[in-house]
Amino acid sequence: MKTAIAERIEDKLYQNRYLVDSGRPHITVRPHRSPSLNLLALTRVCPAKCYELNQTGQVEVTADGCMECGTCRVLCGANGDVEWNYPRGGFGVLFKFG
Repeated sequence: MKTAIAERIEDKLYQNRYLVDSGRPHITVRPHRSPSLNLLALTRVCPAKCYELNQTGQVEVTADGCMECGTCRVLCGANGDVEWNYPRGGFGVLFKFG
């Protein structure tokens, strides 16, 4: 008899560790009057859920917990909505299994 265990993405992400570089985020959202469609899409497609729409309708990023997958860089890097850099050495995501 098999038992299916449904894991939420948050449960899986919890196994990774992230060393925060206080005051020096490696991702920033450039100021915007109204978010582009790609920037709005990041609030849904970022696997670590780092992007949120705030109360004033602006997209904000919290880089803590970022998996450095590059989704935001691919989706918004070319149009300049997001500035993405690798974290400084010793900071960023530490994957538990590799």
